[in-house]
Amino acid sequence: MTTLKIGIADTEEMKARTLRIARGEEQPSPDDPKVWFISTESFSKVLSAPNREMLCLIAEQEPDSLDALAELTGRAKSNLSRTLKAMVGYGLIRMERSGKKLAPKLIHDRVVLELALANPRRKASRPKETADE
Repeated sequence: MTTLKIGIADTEEMKARTLRIARGEEQPSPDDPKVWFISTESFSKVLSAPNREMLCLIAEQEPDSLDALAELTGRAKSNLSRTLKAMVGYGLIRMERSGKKLAPKLIHDRVVLELALANPRRKASRPKETADE
């Protein structure tokens, strides 16, 4: 299996980065995250403890359908469908069709989170001068 590098950046940061790349001002590095979340909260929802446990079950038990996964996890199939759809969108799993059944398959066995606490590309805002100064 492989490691998926994840980053966190809000929508404005991602838009600015995309524009810098499009203008040739920045070159993406092979070490850059491949998947981006807009907040630590969205990251923690997708990779919550129950969801990580489910990913382990998918890897270890290899359920052949959503029904089998629902039975393994004790979660409702509708709840699983929403969660799995989000995980597919973030590149954590893929859904494989076998006849009429859809089976979740783990793509990566590890994630690495890159979280910048200071963004050197952003210009520091200067305090505005007032008429009194």
